[in-house]
Amino acid sequence: MPNSSIITQLKELELEHQDLDQILRELQNKQTVDFLQIQRLKKRKLILKDKIIFLKNKIEPDIIA
Repeated sequence: MPNSSIITQLKELELEHQDLDQILRELQNKQTVDFLQIQRLKKRKLILKDKIIFLKNKIEPDIIA
């Protein structure tokens, strides 16, 4: 089933998104901060969010009334 592979991919992306969120919180709490690294991680997190939304829309497309 194509939906099961999409759901699996969606779960993996959501997990990576959560992991990045945790890493970013930890990095921002440290005194020595690498702003470039944080910027890259935030960009990756946004890309993941877009992919997650895309896959969710494939599974449950918006119904236009």
